[in-house]
Amino acid sequence: MQVFVRDNNVEQAIRALKKKLQREGVFREMKERRAYEKPSDAG
Repeated sequence: MQVFVRDNNVEQAIRALKKKLQREGVFREMKERRAYEKPSDAG
């Protein structure tokens, strides 16, 4: 995955990257992994 920074406009590049990641479902997967507890770890 690539995002190009044009005219030193990093903010726009970050927004584009976030949009791409969201489209790929990366944030949802990260949240699920963070919330997931292995049964052996619980308790």
